[in-house]
Amino acid sequence: MSLDKDFEHYYTSKPTSPFKVKKVVLSLKNGRMYKFKTPSGVFSFGQIDKASKLLIEHAIIGETDRLLDLGCGYGVIGITLKKENPDISLCMSDVNERALEFAKINAKNNNIVADIRLGNLYEPWKDEIFDNIVCNPPIAAGKKVWEKIIVEAPDHLSAKGKLQLVAYHNKGGERLKKIMKSVFGNVRETVKSGGIRVYVSIKL
Repeated sequence: MSLDKDFEHYYTSKPTSPFKVKKVVLSLKNGRMYKFKTPSGVFSFGQIDKASKLLIEHAIIGETDRLLDLGCGYGVIGITLKKENPDISLCMSDVNERALEFAKINAKNNNIVADIRLGNLYEPWKDEIFDNIVCNPPIAAGKKVWEKIIVEAPDHLSAKGKLQLVAYHNKGGERLKKIMKSVFGNVRETVKSGGIRVYVSIKL
């Protein structure tokens, strides 16, 4: 599958797009708001995408989970979940160097501590185990990338650990759901909104 120019900018390690920064504010249903800086060349530049917000507001999080935000971008999902669940241990990673730089900036600006690593998918987390993996997968990257997110997840999950993915059901989400069912033996949709769904599988 070929990558369009916008996609190349955020799913490569070194974006080549002109560097710009825009500030955004995430407003949650509970009334709390969080501020982020977003750089060009990173997914959802200058905005909070609807899928990420839906995952943030409906993710199932244990009080003391070790949580991995996989493909974290500038950090909106993981950082917000940490602010809303202060006793979790947050880990984040992305292949995009610019994304990681701003994930670190946003973590600092939001006064949270996180283990933030550069690398593709699970490569930075060899032999490490999490209670929760959350991801807004890069559907445009093609089948091999998002299959790998699902297929390799059980190796990085504790017993009863959760993989939680968000996607537009008619733009790859239905396929994600089928793969999650095949790999984990279970999957459920926890929320639907405007064609977007959150899919959850549990390691049994």
